[in-house]
Amino acid sequence: MGRIGISCLFPASWHFSISPVGCPRILNTNLRQIIVISILAAAVSLLYFSVVIIRNKYGRLSRDKKFQRYLARVTDIEATDTNNPNVNYGIVVDCGSSGSRIFVYCWPRHNGNPHDLLDIRQMRDKNRKPVVMKIKPGISEFATSPEKVSDYISPLLNFAAEHVPRAKHKETPLYILCTAGMRILPESQQKAILEDLLTDIPVHFDFLFSDSHAEVISGKQEGVYAWIGINFVLGRFEHIEDDDEAVVEVNIPGSESSKAILRKRTAGILDMGGVSTQIAYEVPKTVSFASSQQEEVAKNLLAEFNLGCDVHQTEHVYRVYVATFLGFGGNAARQRYEDRIFASTVQKNRLLGKQTGLTPDTPYLDPCLPLDIKDEIQQNGQTLYLRGTGDFDLCRETIQPFMNKTNETQTSLNGVYQPPIHFQNSEFYGFSEFYYCTEDVLRMGGDYSAAAFTRAAKDYCATKWSILRERFDRGLYASHADLHRLKYQCFKSAWMFEVFHRGFSFPVNYKNLKTALQVYDKEVQWTLGAILYRTRFLPLRGVCGALTGLGAGK
Repeated sequence: MGRIGISCLFPASWHFSISPVGCPRILNTNLRQIIVISILAAAVSLLYFSVVIIRNKYGRLSRDKKFQRYLARVTDIEATDTNNPNVNYGIVVDCGSSGSRIFVYCWPRHNGNPHDLLDIRQMRDKNRKPVVMKIKPGISEFATSPEKVSDYISPLLNFAAEHVPRAKHKETPLYILCTAGMRILPESQQKAILEDLLTDIPVHFDFLFSDSHAEVISGKQEGVYAWIGINFVLGRFEHIEDDDEAVVEVNIPGSESSKAILRKRTAGILDMGGVSTQIAYEVPKTVSFASSQQEEVAKNLLAEFNLGCDVHQTEHVYRVYVATFLGFGGNAARQRYEDRIFASTVQKNRLLGKQTGLTPDTPYLDPCLPLDIKDEIQQNGQTLYLRGTGDFDLCRETIQPFMNKTNETQTSLNGVYQPPIHFQNSEFYGFSEFYYCTEDVLRMGGDYSAAAFTRAAKDYCATKWSILRERFDRGLYASHADLHRLKYQCFKSAWMFEVFHRGFSFPVNYKNLKTALQVYDKEVQWTLGAILYRTRFLPLRGVCGALTGLGAGK
């Protein structure tokens, strides 16, 4: 009877044999080799898959740990424990141009480490909903009747008083911060409104409310608060040495001669509303200026502040560039564009004896409107008829002069100073119109690609209006996309593209822009940054000195 012995390459203790009945002797050698090779292959495969599993497990654990740490502040959907005496509260009223909103924030007792910031979160009611309330109109509507302002804002404060435990009222700071609507009022009217608030509120409410807690904030402050809010949510202020986040080398403002420190790379923000566009980002290195005039301008655009409570600790000192551009929002830009079309067409008609745009049969051909759509511009009792040609490239070329770029170095829109951005080592989030332009119709919000966006925008512009309307009726666009969005999507796509790439000089191959409506499924308001900045001195009040604010050039 033939026997197959398998002993080569193995210790003697592993020796075994099998006796295949009727197995030809000629198979002995070949079968031995096959079995040995199979066992070795199995061992190698087992080792490989073990390494892969371990690596994935620990890599996933590391990512999950980091993800959970960042989301902890904004995904805590449990109702706030109002019976916990260690929970503190803060209130911010955002007095905007169209209405006022009150936000109630809370945070646990500070851990005592001067290097850590307060862990501020939005308060949630017993139904786990954020404690937020909005009223209309805007506070600026009371410019001529400031004595009515306290009555106007009382519903918001009553709302907050019902949610913050009564025993905590006296230690709960209240901030009433007014934005664009109030900024355009004469200073005398601003002062009258604020005085009414400062006089009446302490009579009816026990919140911690001093003269500095009611203020008309500047566009610069608003931008800084927005920047603080997004980076706080992203966990960029957590300076953990063993973390694997991207880091940057930072020269601390005011101490350029000292050694640079390494810390997490913060994210910049881009925000395009209907009227204005804003950009804010950290300037980690000392910058040089092309002229003394440019240096003077830069002082009003660079905010230097310390988020930590200890003025001697530098790890939370930041230098942030903030610039706001009125007239560069999506709707305001379209209005400027139409004004230019109307004026130039009327002038050409008069000089050349033409009838362009005077009747629907002789329309002005607008490259920034979808193909074959009909539109009108009405001014001074006159009507100019338009028809879209849907030419995205020509639209971009047509609106480029509206950027008001200059030949001076280190400038952006309107020739405004802009410090260098390290494009290879930066990250930006685009909100409002940056998100609407990419997502509502084109459905490509998130990671931005100039090439993909351009292709999609070209295709949209060149599609007949009748087809776009059919798609709209079938519900193929975002639920909140309306006909106004469809009509001006082509223009706004071109405008956003030009502002981003030509105005702010981001290269077309830039890969680190994320367009977003929310961060981690939560709306991030500038009020979060405001409460964080304004309560920075609270954790270690006994040992921390008062800090300088955003500076006189706010």
